[in-house]
Amino acid sequence: MRLARFVIGPVLALGVLVSGAVARAETPKALAPPAAAVPFGGLPWLGVSMDNGGDLGVRVDSVVRGSPAERGGVRAGDRIVAIDGARVTIPGQVSRSVAAHKVGDTITLGLERTGNAISASIVLGTRPSSDELLRMHLVGAPAPAWSNVTPLSGAPASVAALKGKVALIDFWASWCGPCRMIAPRLSALKDRLGAQGLVVVGITTDEAEQAAVFAERHQMRYPVVVDKDGDTSRAYSITGLPTMILVDKKGVVRDVFVGFDPGGDARLEAAVRKLLAEPAQPSAAPVVPAPSVPRPDGR
Repeated sequence: MRLARFVIGPVLALGVLVSGAVARAETPKALAPPAAAVPFGGLPWLGVSMDNGGDLGVRVDSVVRGSPAERGGVRAGDRIVAIDGARVTIPGQVSRSVAAHKVGDTITLGLERTGNAISASIVLGTRPSSDELLRMHLVGAPAPAWSNVTPLSGAPASVAALKGKVALIDFWASWCGPCRMIAPRLSALKDRLGAQGLVVVGITTDEAEQAAVFAERHQMRYPVVVDKDGDTSRAYSITGLPTMILVDKKGVVRDVFVGFDPGGDARLEAAVRKLLAEPAQPSAAPVVPAPSVPRPDGR
């Protein structure tokens, strides 16, 4: 069954637009307007976000984990100065050069890294869907820190406060129809598994009073955190509501659920129970760094 969702912005700010039939509603003021629907099939993809560029080239702000750019050795902070020998000074030149190729083609990036000129050969991949990009961005990395949030009624003030518990972080809004349907289901899940170590937390860009009224009206029996300016929503690259981020006891994102699927309760509960059964000891080796927040000009 197709997931019902509300689309509220460009996915991961990487120039990737959401495809398929989706439900849309008014966009919260803190987040970007809905993206236009375009097909994904066969589009070549590099997997970076960039600044506005200049005479010294285009700075790479972030590199998507698992992307062609990462596999080719590109790092955040590199400056793209040429593609296949042609000088570039704005992100649009990078995008057009990538778009002129096919999936599987190899391009050569001329990079400047800490004052040194280097070259990187990149085999272009297929542009992922919005949900795939979100999973690449989050799954396997530490859950991004929350910033500029207001906890309501004893809610945790930081994601670090959830360590040692399995946490289901539900991004929602009062204007989101599917969010109204999923709230009592998450409350029931928390009631069943809370004693075993599950914590459910809702995060919303709604005003505090509006969020509190919604929580009471829609049986939201779990704490709510207000992300008024959307800083935390952007850190998690949230573009569709509801989006649920499942975090293990060590603080690592293990799964992402986008939209409301009436038949998906069993899958969600199975994923939670699996993490509850895992030990809470810290990892012996460090996990990958938390994802950075990409800028809107990347490709």
